[in-house]
Amino acid sequence: MKNKKKIALAALPFAVMMHSASVWADAYSDAAKKWVSDEFTVSTLSKQEQLNELSWYTDAAKRFRGMEINVASETLTTHKYESQVLAKAFEEITGIKVNHDLIQEGDVVEKLQTQMQSGRNIYDAYVNDSDLIGTHFRYGKVVPISTMMTGDGKDYTSPTLDLADFIGLDFTTGPDGVLYQLPDQQFANLYWFRADWFARDDLKKQFSDIYGYELGVPVNWSAYEDIAEFFTDHVKMIDGEPVYGHMDYGKKDPSLGWRFTDAWFSMAGAGDKGIPNGLPVDEWGIRIENGCSPVGSSVSRGGATNGPAAVYATTKYVDWLRQYAPPEAQGMTFSESGPVPAQGSIAQQIFWYTAFTADMTKQGLPVVNDDGTPKWRMAPSPVGPYWEEGMKKGYQDVGAWTFMNSTPEDRRLAAWLYAQFTTSKTVSLKKTLVGLTPIRESDINSPEMQAAAPKLGGLVEFYKGPARKEWSPTGTNVPDYPKLAQLWWQYISQAASGEATPQEALKGLAAAQDKVMQRLERANVQKTCGPKLNEPRDESYWLNQPGSPKAKLANEKPQGVTVNYEDLIRSWE
Repeated sequence: MKNKKKIALAALPFAVMMHSASVWADAYSDAAKKWVSDEFTVSTLSKQEQLNELSWYTDAAKRFRGMEINVASETLTTHKYESQVLAKAFEEITGIKVNHDLIQEGDVVEKLQTQMQSGRNIYDAYVNDSDLIGTHFRYGKVVPISTMMTGDGKDYTSPTLDLADFIGLDFTTGPDGVLYQLPDQQFANLYWFRADWFARDDLKKQFSDIYGYELGVPVNWSAYEDIAEFFTDHVKMIDGEPVYGHMDYGKKDPSLGWRFTDAWFSMAGAGDKGIPNGLPVDEWGIRIENGCSPVGSSVSRGGATNGPAAVYATTKYVDWLRQYAPPEAQGMTFSESGPVPAQGSIAQQIFWYTAFTADMTKQGLPVVNDDGTPKWRMAPSPVGPYWEEGMKKGYQDVGAWTFMNSTPEDRRLAAWLYAQFTTSKTVSLKKTLVGLTPIRESDINSPEMQAAAPKLGGLVEFYKGPARKEWSPTGTNVPDYPKLAQLWWQYISQAASGEATPQEALKGLAAAQDKVMQRLERANVQKTCGPKLNEPRDESYWLNQPGSPKAKLANEKPQGVTVNYEDLIRSWE
């Protein structure tokens, strides 16, 4: 039948075929006009520039027209918008149907890992956290963006892509200078607090009388702890309802691992100086040598996963969860604990993801004023006593388009077009306003974002200022994210439940990480920058060297320091 159809088409008069092509071209053009008029109503491009950009996609997609491709991402608001709106728009403008599956983050990693190991094409593209950058550049299983742009994807790379406008390229670039992934969404973990409570004169006076300094945004963990104690043990009730000075989660669940790998140790100061990640020791406590080869995570091998700063950080996590968070927090997962601050009983949270911003600004919530402005604000998280100037301060998630070399070329290139479309200037500002996970400098500085700022609690100010560079994803020291990340929740849960002390749990974690890296070294599966573990030696040797791992401080609770929020915002300008 297919051959007969080709013969029939070939026999058609040239004028008929031209007319048919013209009709199709008009249909795609009309679709572009409709989407620009009805949906992509805000953009840093003019309407004509939007139409020009979409016209390029229509032309570039001719080779793939009628194809159906499959992509996967986790279930964030941003990705829901892509799956439900942008995939449909892309199909109508290009003729390529996209099945954009939304699955849990752990499932994304599992599917990608299976595709890497089996060589079987499961998805044609993934929005995969840049936390896997160390995995991707070592295994050689992905097609780097920079390679595709200059190679087989050159003719399918948008002239308006404008890589220089992306704010997260440092996080998706390997030590070799190669761009492996294209950022699709970004959000940071910051400090969150009830600005309305912090501004109350009676509470300010009560805090000052007890602690001897002003109630404000905590600069260090000492102040955070004091504020947590203040609201939980001294204030206790506001408007007849119990209040808590801290929120977290502690259930034995994979998400407990993210709680730590998403840079808890870096906030305490366990790693070395270096932006975007500490060198030679990163926030996971993994040391590299010779530029890129992991040599260990145990202190006995020069790592810091079980060092004094990490033990301090884990101890604080356990103590604060038990003493200052709601009792039910101990049995919650990440997704269960996320909505709790919006319910109105939490005074502050040291580790809060800006991805929750959209959900925290809904009219009618106890934490939102009648005019739609938030009663809360976000600010940089405080740092622990081991932290030094020049270190990263916290975690920034960068979900990025990732392409596997096991994907057939035509399917990969069609997916490359869709990936560019979801990040294009025609759609990116609207997507940012929907999901609040900005990726472009031009969107952040747009009048529309500035107009939205008063209802976003400091999100726009954070991303416009220089502080955002001190928040970064997992870096390139981690040689195999899927294998190593799954160890964290299993060991951290021992400390959270009281089954082991923080020191015991972290000693087990460090040894388990070293064992995985040892297996990678023996298998020699990572041809580039694979692990080459140091021989263990007495821990005192490493603790007496400059930098990380750091010896235990005589005083792990210096004087608490706070800052006025308005002064903080001005410092970002």
